[in-house]
Amino acid sequence: MEFIERLNTLSSKVRQQAASIQTEEATKTALVMPFIHTVLGYDVFDPSEVVPEFVCDVGTKKGEKIDYAIMKGGEVQILIETKKIGEPLHINHASQLFRYFHVTSARISILTNGRVYKFFTDLDAPNKMDEKPFLEFDLLDMDDHAIPELQKLTKSAFDVDSIISAAGELKYVGQIKREIAAQLSQPGEDFVRFFASRVYEGAITQKVRDQFAILTKKAADQFLNDQVNGRLKSAMSGPAPAAIAEAEAEALEPASAPAQEESEGDKIVTTAEELEGFHIVKSIVRTVVDSRRIAQRDTQSYFGVLLDDNNRKPIARLHFNRSQKYLGIFGADKAETRHAIEHLDEIYGFAEQLKATASQYL
Repeated sequence: MEFIERLNTLSSKVRQQAASIQTEEATKTALVMPFIHTVLGYDVFDPSEVVPEFVCDVGTKKGEKIDYAIMKGGEVQILIETKKIGEPLHINHASQLFRYFHVTSARISILTNGRVYKFFTDLDAPNKMDEKPFLEFDLLDMDDHAIPELQKLTKSAFDVDSIISAAGELKYVGQIKREIAAQLSQPGEDFVRFFASRVYEGAITQKVRDQFAILTKKAADQFLNDQVNGRLKSAMSGPAPAAIAEAEAEALEPASAPAQEESEGDKIVTTAEELEGFHIVKSIVRTVVDSRRIAQRDTQSYFGVLLDDNNRKPIARLHFNRSQKYLGIFGADKAETRHAIEHLDEIYGFAEQLKATASQYL
């Protein structure tokens, strides 16, 4: 809950100040230190937690400094190297991270330009920093799936063994996603040949490859559009039979009942879980509407998420005050469909439907 709100605040700061930041030092002060302090939760003013200009002599390299070292129990846990915002983060920018990684106790290193953060560890060879990050995070294009992984690096949740154990899957899933995106955008020869060989019965000549390069790109674009349209239609088509069955035990409340909700005020208890769920919904919907328009309203029966604090513009309802949690989502007819969930992270799986609901009020 608060973690996502802190990310959103820093994201807004990056958007507002990036154009006026001209140096690496300004990037550190305006963006990287707030990330370390407000997002990760480390005290940048306590040298036992955060050491700026960390020195660690390596061989003939004397007096070189790494921008920040995050400490725990007197040992280095995370090394951070900063570049000016706007600069691309190539692996050759991380030479000092490579040198320092194997001579300190750090298992995590970060290369950043204040907007994009690349996280590295030593999956390929012990005590040697990998050349490819296991996690990338862009404050101006936040990946909902990466937020829980980023939260594991915070001071209150830091567990290096847990981070390393998850790093392998994160690294390869991220690389596969980027490769899929690249191939769908600009199909490579192997990708084109793969599909051509399955639908074309003749010899795959150069002329055929050229033809199928165009056809594969067109098919990929149409496939993605079909997927998006399918989700939008599903979100706007009203309650599914399964969702209705799950909700039969409790009648659906009308979308607008302000008088009743206000009279319940002294009986309402807003839980930390409801607030966390609200901030997850807010982090999703903020991509289509201004986050300042997304409001919360708690009642005895459910926790409501509204646009413009208007009961006629419901985005979602969190039914968390029972053993089985439900996420309620509204279609074009404002009928609520309830989906059973076990964990709050499952809300991210309904991102497209939530964004479609918010968009219909614009």
